[in-house]
Amino acid sequence: MTLRVTRLSRLWAIMKKPRTAVRTCRRKQASSQEGREKQVLSSSPVKPSTPDACAGTMPDFPEAPSGLARRQKEVVLRASVSPYHLFRDTAEVTVFRENLLSWYDREKRDLPWRRRAEGEVDPDRRAYAVWVSEVMLQQTQVATVIDYYTRWMQKWPTLQDLASASLEEVNQLWAGLGYYSRGRWLQEGAQKVVKLGGHVPHTAETLQKLLPGVGRYTAGAIASIAFGEATGVVDGNVVRVLCRVRAIGADPGSTFVSQQLWSLAQQLVDPARPGDFNQAAMELGATVCTPQHPRCSQCPVQSMCRAHQRVEREQLLASQSLPSSPDVEECAPSTGQCQLCAPPTEPWNQTLGVANFPRKASRRPPREECSAICVLEQLRALGGARILLVQRPKSGLLAGLWEFPSVTAEPSGRCPREALLQELQSWAGPLPATHLQHLGQVVHTFSHIKLTYQVYGLALEGQTPVTITPPGTRWLTREEFHTAAVSTAMKKVFRVYEGQRLGTCKRSKTSQVSTPSTRRKLSPGQQVLDSFFRPHIPTDASSLKSMAQ
Repeated sequence: MTLRVTRLSRLWAIMKKPRTAVRTCRRKQASSQEGREKQVLSSSPVKPSTPDACAGTMPDFPEAPSGLARRQKEVVLRASVSPYHLFRDTAEVTVFRENLLSWYDREKRDLPWRRRAEGEVDPDRRAYAVWVSEVMLQQTQVATVIDYYTRWMQKWPTLQDLASASLEEVNQLWAGLGYYSRGRWLQEGAQKVVKLGGHVPHTAETLQKLLPGVGRYTAGAIASIAFGEATGVVDGNVVRVLCRVRAIGADPGSTFVSQQLWSLAQQLVDPARPGDFNQAAMELGATVCTPQHPRCSQCPVQSMCRAHQRVEREQLLASQSLPSSPDVEECAPSTGQCQLCAPPTEPWNQTLGVANFPRKASRRPPREECSAICVLEQLRALGGARILLVQRPKSGLLAGLWEFPSVTAEPSGRCPREALLQELQSWAGPLPATHLQHLGQVVHTFSHIKLTYQVYGLALEGQTPVTITPPGTRWLTREEFHTAAVSTAMKKVFRVYEGQRLGTCKRSKTSQVSTPSTRRKLSPGQQVLDSFFRPHIPTDASSLKSMAQ
């Protein structure tokens, strides 16, 4: 322990020394380990004499009391990053805040959760309104969320209303929005708040600590927008804005880069208007600094954007037929030292412009699975035709939702027909095997699974209606099905079944359906004979009228 304290004291003493001129990345590196350590520690967020300096790797940080450790770790993190990627002084930060907030006041979209939060006097109701919107907006487009949010707040206007609802009701309203665990976490969070006396925690730290399903981003959004806490937030839109404004080309999904982005967000957030500032940063990323076609001419912080400056410089070099080379205002990534620069293996792409930032993380392809699923319908059931649904387990993918009976199938597409029939009979009793028909397939991709459903149908017409309903099953009318807690994938499956019943089902390319392109080509003589014997069916109105007479 004494050794660790000594190391910490030495590190802190070195970092308090007057800062000397920063070595550039293009200079020859010091040969000794001592020289390399001094170079790391000499890079601070203070404006350097040579702004293109790159720093070395982040040194080890010893254990210390949490508050002191956090502050000193932030200093060390900054020391391992070139000032090129940082905001150099408070004046620059102030201009960034003013420009962004002025733009937001003029251009912000009129959204129902913003109106509700701005007009709500009660802090707990305001926090609830923000909480619901932030959870719904995760991985979901604004246009999709608006209708769901409006219906949700009409049904459960307060936390107490949501806490007293059933999970079935929550799943039913959430159906089609995706990522269904979000709705469950919202309800469990509301129940936790009721247990806490009905008051939502006011700080990001306590929100994240006490409420289930509330992570760092959601906690920061609620605390800043509803309670005015000066805490920054980082979502996908903010990542894109910060990476472009400070030319951060390293993988934003890495731990080190993520820490730097959160640090920048905390540095930038306006203490006077933290909620508006965070919403402005997200709004900028959603409407102007977009992934594919950013509208840089409309950006309120364009003059401070490193990515835009890089584009202009590259265009100038190209117009003068000069080779690309690091600028004095650019962090030189070729040395491989700066941990926020893009790796040398990913050179600048002239066609992308500012969209070179942020670096696209490599994603693993979703796991492929196959399932055989059947729509079992009683056409002559009491009260009208009904279809069978079974409930999924309470945990895991699509927890608690309703679906058609199914069994796991082989990825090759071969369906265990007998296993599917046995599954159906376990829920509904004896069934005619000859009526089980393959209708086509549906491919639906979840966040990490690409699931192919081999769709079957079994319609019971003359049989005695099935009256047994084991636990976890339901017989629903078609109208009830469309309002039930079912996933989008099940609605796709049902459309295939309905289309087949109506004779309008368009089977997928992979299903074994005879089409003109797959039929054997006829000889010219056979085509003449077929044409002669094929009955003529008129299509014009006058011919049809004469035939009817």
